[in-house]
Amino acid sequence: MSTPDTDGKKAPRFTSFQLTPPGSEATPCGCGDACASPEQPTELLSANRFSWKVSGMDCAACARKVENAVRQVAGVKQVQVLFATEKLLVDADSDIRAEVESAVTKTGYALRSEDAPEAEAPSRLRENLPLILLIVLMAVSWGLERINHPLGNLAFIATTLVGLFPIARQALRLIKSGSWFAIETLMSVAAIGALFIGATAEAAMVLLLFIIGERLEGWAASRARKGVSALMALKPDTATRLRDGQRETVAQRDLRPGDIIEVAAGGRLPADCQLISSFASFDESALTGESVPVERAEGEAVPAGATSVDRLVQLRVVSEPGASAIDRILRLIEEAEERRAPIERFIDRFSRIYTPAIMLVALLVAVVPPLLMGAEWQPWIYKGLTLLLIGCPCALVISTPAAITSGLAAAARRGALIKGGAALEQLGSIHHIAFDKTGTLTVGKPRVTAIQPLNGETENSLLALAAAVEQGSSHPLATAIVTEAQSRNLPLPQATSQRALAGSGIEAQVDGQRVLICAAGKFEAAGFAQHIEQLESAGQTVVLVVRNEELLGILALRDTLREDAREAIDALHQLGVQGVILTGDNPRAAAAIAGELGLEYRAGLLPEDKVTAVSALNAQAPLAMVGDGINDAPAMKASTIGIAMGSGTDVALETADAALTGNRLTGLAQMISLARATRANIRQNITLALGLKGIFLVTTLLGITGLWLAVLADTGATVLVTANALRLLNKK
Repeated sequence: MSTPDTDGKKAPRFTSFQLTPPGSEATPCGCGDACASPEQPTELLSANRFSWKVSGMDCAACARKVENAVRQVAGVKQVQVLFATEKLLVDADSDIRAEVESAVTKTGYALRSEDAPEAEAPSRLRENLPLILLIVLMAVSWGLERINHPLGNLAFIATTLVGLFPIARQALRLIKSGSWFAIETLMSVAAIGALFIGATAEAAMVLLLFIIGERLEGWAASRARKGVSALMALKPDTATRLRDGQRETVAQRDLRPGDIIEVAAGGRLPADCQLISSFASFDESALTGESVPVERAEGEAVPAGATSVDRLVQLRVVSEPGASAIDRILRLIEEAEERRAPIERFIDRFSRIYTPAIMLVALLVAVVPPLLMGAEWQPWIYKGLTLLLIGCPCALVISTPAAITSGLAAAARRGALIKGGAALEQLGSIHHIAFDKTGTLTVGKPRVTAIQPLNGETENSLLALAAAVEQGSSHPLATAIVTEAQSRNLPLPQATSQRALAGSGIEAQVDGQRVLICAAGKFEAAGFAQHIEQLESAGQTVVLVVRNEELLGILALRDTLREDAREAIDALHQLGVQGVILTGDNPRAAAAIAGELGLEYRAGLLPEDKVTAVSALNAQAPLAMVGDGINDAPAMKASTIGIAMGSGTDVALETADAALTGNRLTGLAQMISLARATRANIRQNITLALGLKGIFLVTTLLGITGLWLAVLADTGATVLVTANALRLLNKK
C-alpha cells in the first residue's frame, strides 16, 4: 500500500550524503607508481599522507603507545591513531613508510595495507594459552605452598617469572619507543619489587589479574571493530548493470555516476541512486531509523543501503565509489573518533608520576645516607627495599579494576552490557541523555490504534475487509492490519485482482466490488477532515477503506511507546538526568511521543544532523546517546557514551559503549546509578591504597616499621580495596 510520511511531506532527499558531486571525477592520489605497486604494504593517500591498519591494539591506551613510537621517526609532521577503525594516519615531509613500519613493529604491533586481507585469527586455545598456563601454575603453586613452604615459594617465583617475561619484554620495547612508564612498566616494577621482598604469591597474582584484564579488553575491542566494519555489509558486493540492453554483473566498486542498475525486490542499493522506475517503496530504516518504508517517485534520490520493498526497480547511480551514504556514515564515525581524546586508563596516567617517584625515593634512601653521611649500608638498603615494597602498586593496581569488574558484573546481572571500565566511569558522569525515537522509546513496529467504521460497518467487518485486501503485502502498515485481524480471529473474505496503485494505495475485488485502501488525502473524506487531522497530530498514520467510491471507515496506526518508557524517564529524572529526542521521523510523530514523556525533541534529522546535535549538546555537558539503528552509530560515537537497545542492529550494538541486553529502558537508570556507585568506590579504593602507603612511607623513614609490616600493609591494603569493591555486587 502507499503511505507518505504522517505529516504529509516527502522524506528529505539524500543528496547531502554525497561526499563528491554526482559526475565529478575522482582526485588522483599523486603518488605515481607507488599506489599501483603490489609490493607496497601501505596506501599513500596524498603526496604527504600515509595510511595503515594496525593490528594488536587491545585498548585505547595502545593507540597512544603507537603514536609515541611514530613521533620518534624523523620527518613525521603529524600522527593520528583511530582506535575504533584501527587506522594509523601519518603526515610526513617525505616517504617514511619503512621507518614508520619498523618503529611500530618494535613496539609489538603490526601494520598492514588497508586493502590487505586480515591475517587468519589464531584459535581460542592458542590465543589464551599464556593465560591458561599461568592459571595452572598458580594452582600448582598454591598446592605446593600448603604442603611445603620453601617448595611453594620457589613455585610462586617460577610462576611470576613465566608471567613477567612477556610483560617485561613489552615494557622494554615501549621504553625504547618513548613510552617510559606505560602500564607494562608499572606491572614489571610491581612484580619485581614483590619478588625482592619475598611477596612471591602476591607478585604472581597481580600478573594473573593483569593478563585477565588485558584479554577482556582485547575481546571488547575486537567486538566493537566488527560492528563498525559491518556497515559495509549494507552495500552488496556486486550489482546488476544495464548496458546496451544487456544485463551484466559488476563489482560494486566499478559502478560510476550515470550507470543504470537493476535492484530486485528485497535487494539493497549498492550506491546512492536516482529512481528511474515510475514508483517504488524503499525501506530506508538503516539510515533514517524510520520503520515505515518511504515511497519514491521517478527522479527522486534513494540512498545506498536502502532496500526495495516489493518490486524490481531501475535506478541511475549518482555517487562515486567510496562516497555513498554508507561511506558517509563510516566517515562520520571516524571523525567522531578523531574529536575524542584517546581514553587513558587511570593507573597508566598516574604511573607516569607515581612509579618513577617511588623508585627514585627508594634508591635515594638506600644509597644517600651511606654515601654522604657515612651510615651503614645494610640498614639503609633494608629501608630502601621496604620503601620499594610500600611503593609496589599492587593495591593501587587492583583498586580500579576490582571496582570496575564488580560494577560490570552487577550490571550484567541487571541486563546491561557495559564494554569496559572507561565506559563505566564515563556513564557515572552523565546528566543528559539523547534518545532515538523509533525502536528505542517506541516498539518499532506499527500497530492499529483506532478503528472508526461508517455507513453501517462494524469494527470487525471493516478490519476484516481491509485485511483481506492487504493480505500478502510486505508493507509494515499492511502487516499491522493483517496482524490485528488475526489477533481477533476474524474470518477474511476472498480478495482477488490485488493491485498496488502508484502513489495512492492498494485495491482488490471483494465479492465483485472494488475495495481501495489508501492514505488520508488520496480520497475525499468530507466531514472527517478534522478528525483525521486530530489523529495525525497525535502522531498516527491514517488510512481510509473505500468500497465503490464510498468511504466505509478509517484505520489509525501508530508506532506505540514501550511499556516501560514512562517509568524509565521518571527514574532518570529522579537521578537528575534530563532527556531529549533526536529522530529522523516527522515533527508530528516526534511531538506526540515527546509530549507523552515530557521530553524535548528535534525531528527530521539525518544521521549527520544527529551528529551535529549530539556534538553541540555534548559540548555543554557529558551526554549519552541511546539508539538502536545503524543511523544512530555516528551519533553514539560523537557522544560521551553510546548506549544501544538489545533489539537494535548489530552495528548499533557493537558501536555502542553499553547495551541494554534485557531491552528494557528502565535499565538506563540502574546503569547510571551503578556507574556512579562504582566511581565512588574507585575513589575510596585509591584513597585507601595511597593513604596506607603514605603512612608507612613516613614510618619507614623514621625507622618505626620494617619489611614485615610493609608486607602486611601492602597485603592489607589489597584485601581492603578488594573487599570494598565486592560490595558493588550486592548493590540494589
